[in-house]
Amino acid sequence: MAHSQNVLVLGVSGLIGAAIARDLVTVGHVVRGVARTPPRHLPGVDCISADLTKLDPAGWADVLRNIDTVVNAAGALQDGLRDNLDAIHLQMIEALVEAIGSRPIRVVQISAAGASADASTAFMRTKAMGDAVLQSSGIDQVILRPALVLAPTAYGGTALLRAAASLPGFVPRIMEDVEIQTVSVNDIGQTVLAAVERRIATGEVIELAEPDAYNFPSLIAQMRRWIGLPDGVSVPVPAPLVSILGRCADLAGWLGWHSPLRSTALKTLRDGVRAEPHPEHPCTSLPQTLAAMPATTQDLRFARTYLMLPVAIVTLALFWCVSGLIALLDPARAASVLGSPPAAWQMAFVYLGAFADIIVGLAVLVRRFARSACFAMMLISLSYMAGAALLAPALWLDPLGPMVKVIPGFTLAFVTASLLDER
Repeated sequence: MAHSQNVLVLGVSGLIGAAIARDLVTVGHVVRGVARTPPRHLPGVDCISADLTKLDPAGWADVLRNIDTVVNAAGALQDGLRDNLDAIHLQMIEALVEAIGSRPIRVVQISAAGASADASTAFMRTKAMGDAVLQSSGIDQVILRPALVLAPTAYGGTALLRAAASLPGFVPRIMEDVEIQTVSVNDIGQTVLAAVERRIATGEVIELAEPDAYNFPSLIAQMRRWIGLPDGVSVPVPAPLVSILGRCADLAGWLGWHSPLRSTALKTLRDGVRAEPHPEHPCTSLPQTLAAMPATTQDLRFARTYLMLPVAIVTLALFWCVSGLIALLDPARAASVLGSPPAAWQMAFVYLGAFADIIVGLAVLVRRFARSACFAMMLISLSYMAGAALLAPALWLDPLGPMVKVIPGFTLAFVTASLLDER
């Protein structure tokens, strides 16, 4: 190995950034990582919490202190509640270049296969604009453009492929006429390592992809066999339905959720994910990539719970909001279960409970508040059960079981809170 480098990894909490940081630490480089929410488990990496789009010159001077190489793996798929493509793909690069100035710091830019000024998505266009800033800056830089990234860690596109492959008994037949190339995150890591150790000349633009291309159904079929499932029935999925799912995922993006089904991801797949493999940096084929990371029962379990999480969140939101609205439609009748005619305190109890139900039902839809909302649902459920036991014990013996049915809602909130970690 060349002499040890001090490497700054931007976007260290992402799938690619975390993998790169681990690879660099393994071979002896000193790694500092920056992310809005640093990863909890990344041994050997000095992680800093910072929003890269909001760093001032003093902030950049601090994170760049004693750094030899910057690896930029930060990015966003599309604009959302906390994401701004221009800010992270362009303005952040401009600030980084200005902060580096004339210092001999190399920048290794993780771009994307298909990035160009006339691309069909803002993601690809802003990636290309950031690349252009680096190329015209005069600083030491290498640009890597990976195809669809596969990794042992499930996030983003990797998670989407696993989830689609795990559908019970069938394989969705969509995008049959597109060509998609993949790349192992290990190949990205090895190429970044070569760039960090100056085994790649400055100014190189390297596309990283396996030599073969697949359409979406064949890609899913291979992922399905990797998980250990038999071939399923091929079921055509109407394009309008896919578009509706994309729009729903876009809406979720403005609530803070990073769904791989957002319209940018779907448009990118429909355009095809193609790259020209570099002769000096060959990448492993899809079968080799999958063979190098044998699937376990946990992979199948994750894939299926990944699909169930949004269903659970929407179910909780509807259950709690509808429950609150029903009470508000006839509050006197709702209060009568505590005594008839209802007293003022009983009416107040109904209104308080109804508004609390609606608030937690809406809050669970917002990523930032989702876990807290689930815990609030659990506490409210316990208070309802305890209150019924003290004030209206007959409800526990009601033939329709209104209080018994609170228990599954409590359980669903608990399970949902347990599944909310994304990285």
